[in-house]
Amino acid sequence: MDTPGRVLAVFAHPDDAEFGCSGTVATWAKAGAQVHYLLCTNGNKGTGDPEMLPERLAIIREAEQRAAAEVLGVKSVMTLGYPDGELEPTRTFLGQVVRAIRLTKPDVLLTSEPHPRLNHSHRDHRMAGLTALDACFPYARDHLHFPEHMRQGLEPHKVGTILFWGADEPQEYVDISAAMDTKIASLQKHASQIRGRDVGEMVRKRTHEVGERAGYEYAEAFRKIEFRR
Repeated sequence: MDTPGRVLAVFAHPDDAEFGCSGTVATWAKAGAQVHYLLCTNGNKGTGDPEMLPERLAIIREAEQRAAAEVLGVKSVMTLGYPDGELEPTRTFLGQVVRAIRLTKPDVLLTSEPHPRLNHSHRDHRMAGLTALDACFPYARDHLHFPEHMRQGLEPHKVGTILFWGADEPQEYVDISAAMDTKIASLQKHASQIRGRDVGEMVRKRTHEVGERAGYEYAEAFRKIEFRR
C-alpha cells in the first residue's frame, strides 16, 4: 500500500510494536509519514528476574520503548500506564484510545490481532486490538461519542484503514527489506526483554519467511479492514 500521511500504532506492551510492525513504521517514517505510538500498559510484569520489582521494571521498559521509537523515527509516544496483564475493554480505556485517534488523526492505525484462531495470544494483545478496532469505528468517527473531547478541541476523526499484525490470514504485505537493520536496532533497545538472545537472527528468519509469500526479501504482514468514508 502507499505510504500514509499519518499513522497511529496502538499496542499493549513495550516491544509489541517493534516485533509486530517496526519495519513498516521505519519504512513509512523514512518516506515522510508522521507516526505516533500509544502504549497501553507499563510492562511491569515482563521479566524472569526474581530480584526485579514491578515499579523499577516499568521505568526501565518505558525508557526502552522511547529509545526504540526514536530509532524508528516515531514522532511521539503516548502512554496509558495500565499494569501489565490488566487491560480490559472498559469504557475508560475505549475513550483513551478514541482520544488518541482524534488527537493524531491517523489515516492508518496499526495494532495487534484481536481474534487469533490458530495460536494463543496474550490477553492484553487481544484487548488492545479489540479496543483499537472499536475506537476506529464508530466511536472516533461520531461526535456524540465522548463529547468531552470536543470541549478539549478534538474533532471527530474517520480512520481509513486498520492493519492487524499477528493475523492468521494476512492480506496486506509491506516490503521492509530496506528497514531490516532499523527494525533489529529498535528491538535491541529492549534489553530487559532480549537478555542475550540473538534477536537479529530470529527476526530475519521470521520476516524472510513472511516476505517469500509476497515476493519480498523481508516483509511484515497484516489483516486489513478499510472503513467507509
